[in-house]
Amino acid sequence: METVLRFSPALSDWVLHNLRQGRAPAQVVQAMRAQQMPEATAKAIVDAFVMALRTGSPPPTDSVTVPGPYAYETPRLAPGTAIRTGDRVVRVAARMAQPAVAVLGNVLDAAECEALVAMARPRLAPSTTVDPMTGRDRVGAQRSSLGMFFRLRENPLVARLDERIAELMNLPVENGEGLQILYYPEGAQSMPHFDFLVPSNAANQASIARSGQRVSTLVSYLNDVEEGGETVFPEIGWSVAPQRGNAVYFEYGNSRGQVDPASLHAGAPVLRGEKWVATKWMRERRFVSAGEAVRPLPGA
Repeated sequence: METVLRFSPALSDWVLHNLRQGRAPAQVVQAMRAQQMPEATAKAIVDAFVMALRTGSPPPTDSVTVPGPYAYETPRLAPGTAIRTGDRVVRVAARMAQPAVAVLGNVLDAAECEALVAMARPRLAPSTTVDPMTGRDRVGAQRSSLGMFFRLRENPLVARLDERIAELMNLPVENGEGLQILYYPEGAQSMPHFDFLVPSNAANQASIARSGQRVSTLVSYLNDVEEGGETVFPEIGWSVAPQRGNAVYFEYGNSRGQVDPASLHAGAPVLRGEKWVATKWMRERRFVSAGEAVRPLPGA
């Protein structure tokens, strides 16, 4: 059940100022507690500001809505130490139930990894993030990589991988966004972020209306990284080392429409070498792009 907490605009300015000055959220909470504010209230308010800063959303001004606790459901990922798809057996090296995170082996073979890199390389462009105020793509400091997208079933290899990954993620192929390839040269990283869509702008709201929320992610590693480049989950203390053919899977959306803040993740800096990854995002229902949604009728 949601709870609305109201506060003065002056408090909003104070919290935002302190967080932007680099004070730790726990320190800000402690200062608010010193003014006789209940700890749970102070933490909920500060957490809302931290979320806004992490996602680039507009910060609260005089109230925050505190969602009820995330309801963990049976993970979509099949149980067991191995998962059989139509063309291979994928090993489960490690898994966690709350949140649902798993490290998978043998998702891709060496030839598939090399082919994806070769096809993606000439199409790379600076990676973008969505501006939360406008909904438009922008190049920014959140991610210092290069990337590109394949269309769903764009060619025989991509079609085979779309099918295999959909089987692993236990959702229809059509629910998946196009496979994204990201290239991180030495020194590149991605800052902590969520994969679910924050409905803070019209573009995200329209995307959720068309296709539903993102609910799960599979990040497959296309090469071995000499040093660094781990996928880090700071809220749960997990770090996954990139190894060619392996993948990390995680869920963050349930049947109630809730999203899981414990899915916060980042790409650690690549300290030596380079990193290539293939990412698949799954939606609640068939993915419909903005261009597909506005395509005119034949003969119109």
